[in-house]
Amino acid sequence: MSLRIWGVICLAATLSGCFKVNTSQAPMATTWEMSEQQRMQAAHHWEVLAQNEARGIMANQRLRSRPLYVFSPQPATPFERGYHSLLESQLVQQGALVSTQPEGSVIIDPEVQVITHSDRGSIRRPPGTFTFLAAGVAWAFQPLKHWSEPALALIPGAALLDAFSGNITEVGNTEVIITTRAREFDTLLYSSSNIYYINAGDSNHYENRNGLRVSSQW
Repeated sequence: MSLRIWGVICLAATLSGCFKVNTSQAPMATTWEMSEQQRMQAAHHWEVLAQNEARGIMANQRLRSRPLYVFSPQPATPFERGYHSLLESQLVQQGALVSTQPEGSVIIDPEVQVITHSDRGSIRRPPGTFTFLAAGVAWAFQPLKHWSEPALALIPGAALLDAFSGNITEVGNTEVIITTRAREFDTLLYSSSNIYYINAGDSNHYENRNGLRVSSQW
């Protein structure tokens, strides 16, 4: 390496030392650690949620022996109607005292919030996605010059896709927050929130757009 190049490198290093290191006029964006979030897209998933919430309610010492009334708003969305029935069934199966009247009961009050993102930017694919695709392409094209039946190379790749395709889903822009609360008068005895992805076309299952609703507050 010539003396001129070394001189330029040394000059650049000297000038960089005149400024603070790692500075910026605005905070730099960073990403979150990898996490997972389930997609809710079947009535069976509502049943799983109801089962988990009934288990959590019955594990609460203050609720185990109290009469419980599962409130359902009117008009109710398809999710609210289904979740109301499923939660009642799960509570009964787990030994809860489920009342058909709110008077003298602890009110179980589900609450649903739909969130639609309009600008999330680019979202990174799951780790290994591009490596898997590249390996599949390489596997498929490698036998073209060596095998008498190159199409046979597609079979292992198809088998891998069959094995792992059920674990792959799009992130999507629509989410739902489902909170199940138990309250008595002005005291909150239990609260559990769960967040799921949902298909954009299913948002009407969770979101009521018909105007006024009957509240559980009185």
